[in-house]
Amino acid sequence: VQLQASGGGLVQAGGSLRLSCTASGYRFSNYDMGWFRQAPGKEREFLAAITYNGGSRYYEDSVKGRFTISRDNAKRTVWLQMNTLKPEDTAVYYCAVFTGGRHYATGNYRGWGQGTQVTVSS
Repeated sequence: VQLQASGGGLVQAGGSLRLSCTASGYRFSNYDMGWFRQAPGKEREFLAAITYNGGSRYYEDSVKGRFTISRDNAKRTVWLQMNTLKPEDTAVYYCAVFTGGRHYATGNYRGWGQGTQVTVSS
């Protein structure tokens, strides 16, 4: 499993970013996918997940209504559209492959990759 997250950067509060995650090394269309983030000194936290066919989505409460997860199986890519960004959204963002169980549990994912840095200035 190889996952490459990209699209991070520096943005002002209230701005938007679209993160991409391109997958290889496994049958992408068979697996649910998730987005996570980890801020300095904090644990990695769940943000959003999408089922293998895009039919269902799950969001952590703090990003619901601001972040949108989507995927294109033909492109082997999952995206995270982030709007109305806040300084507290500053973190390294990761994508991962769901392995089963509860979608909100970080331990139920694998293949994290290097992540992409998002910095939101006030």
